[in-house]
Amino acid sequence: MSYAYETQRARIFTEEGQRLFLTIRDKTKHLIKHAGAARMQEMISGNSGDSWDMIACIDRLVELGEIRELPQERCPGQYRVFVAAN
Repeated sequence: MSYAYETQRARIFTEEGQRLFLTIRDKTKHLIKHAGAARMQEMISGNSGDSWDMIACIDRLVELGEIRELPQERCPGQYRVFVAAN
């Protein structure tokens, strides 16, 4: 079984998922504010739990238009790079 945002998305809206989402969102904003960009591995570091839930939190931030991913060719997921969307 592989990662599918459509499947994982619903987990973000649980109480536990919201705590994880807000933690990742706040850390992401901090990293981008101070460095201008952030890699996924730093955005989710320090959290425990299902890594697919953490990836879904990042994808949700993209969906909400808070961040955008910089295009890269053939990049492992943990090295995906994001910047502020605005």
